[in-house]
This record gives sequence, structure tokens and C-alpha cells, in this order.
Amino acid sequence: MKKFVLAATLAAAATTATAGSYAEPVIEAPVIVEETTSSSTGIVLPLILLAVVAAAVAAN
Repeated sequence: MKKFVLAATLAAAATTATAGSYAEPVIEAPVIVEETTSSSTGIVLPLILLAVVAAAVAAN
């Protein structure tokens, strides 16, 4: 009787362990969208910094 209960328990555990599909899940790569900026905006900050440094040198 003990062997029967043990076999039934192992069989139940084996069926729940293998339930479902064996196919690998399909994972899609995330889409990354980057904002484009114009080239003129990249030069504005250095020009402002240059003007601030020039004003500081001129004040001394």
C-alpha cells in the first residue's frame, strides 16, 4: 500500500512538472527610439560658455 501511495504521488508530481508546452517562449527585442536633434543646438552651449568666459576676462 505504501508503494502504491508513493507511486501515485510521484506520478502526480511528474504530470504537473511536465504540463504545458516544451516549445521555447518567443521573446521579442525591445524597440529603442532615439530623438534626433539638429546640429545647431549642439553648438549653442559652447558659444554661451565662451561668451561668459570672455566677459569674465574682460571684466578683470
